[in-house]
Amino acid sequence: MSEQVITTDASIPPESLRAGRLAQEIWWSEHPVLSIRPSGGWVALNLWELWAHRELLYFLTWRDIKVRYKQTALGAAWAIMQPLLTMMIFAIFFGRLARVPSDGIPYSVFAYAGLLLWGFFANAVVNSASSLVGTPTLITKVYFPRMIIPGAAVLAALVDFAIASLILGVLMAWHGIPVRWTIAIFPLLVLLITILATGLGIFLAALNVKYRDIRYALPFLIQLWMFVTPVIYPASLVPREWSWVLALNPLTGIIEGFRACLFGRSVPWGALGISSLMAIGLLVYSAYSFQRIERSFADRI
Repeated sequence: MSEQVITTDASIPPESLRAGRLAQEIWWSEHPVLSIRPSGGWVALNLWELWAHRELLYFLTWRDIKVRYKQTALGAAWAIMQPLLTMMIFAIFFGRLARVPSDGIPYSVFAYAGLLLWGFFANAVVNSASSLVGTPTLITKVYFPRMIIPGAAVLAALVDFAIASLILGVLMAWHGIPVRWTIAIFPLLVLLITILATGLGIFLAALNVKYRDIRYALPFLIQLWMFVTPVIYPASLVPREWSWVLALNPLTGIIEGFRACLFGRSVPWGALGISSLMAIGLLVYSAYSFQRIERSFADRI
């Protein structure tokens, strides 16, 4: 516990000094100092503390959204234009020129469905990875669960995902693709990719505080990751003997399941099971790792 030193002055009566020390002791007993210490053993996640600071999570999410589109002419329309323009380029080069198969689905809808999920995942991971080093004042001056900061970056990306999803509905209506009952698993898939993005974002955010190379390597690795994920091509394009390698990618089951629920195809429950186990395992591991090294953030940031 911190101690306050009271300088003595001959002009101050002893009774006043004793009263001041007593008031000080009462104040410190009512306002204990909270110290974050690493543990060599089991580390509690303190989920109740995250719930107690849920309002802070809301305000940080709203701050990230406002800062992203502040002083922009198009505002939130950028959340729609980015995947839409990317889809148009891919539809021309891969759909028309390269003739990449799309499992009998119009390539524009096929590609946009994959780019929609991929765009959310990539933005959430990149923004959350740089969230801690971008808010040094909050970390060094105020105590709160630091895990809220990368979590807010993921939720802000989820808002962009919700806006961009409106275009997917327009494309499906344009091509006459009906809405089927399998759409009911859509919220589950969104929750699953959110868990995966949060787990990876939390881990990289903590790693970025110590190793600033993450900010340079991550965009390049994310770009490579997209080409080993069935975003602009179907998983059926990969030879059967190599399909098990593609299934090790946690995004494979999520994106293929997303297309299946939209277009009435058979849901790949096996790949979804692998993706679920990997996403939940990554989130738990990242949360415990984050808690163990949280104390050193203020010294390194």
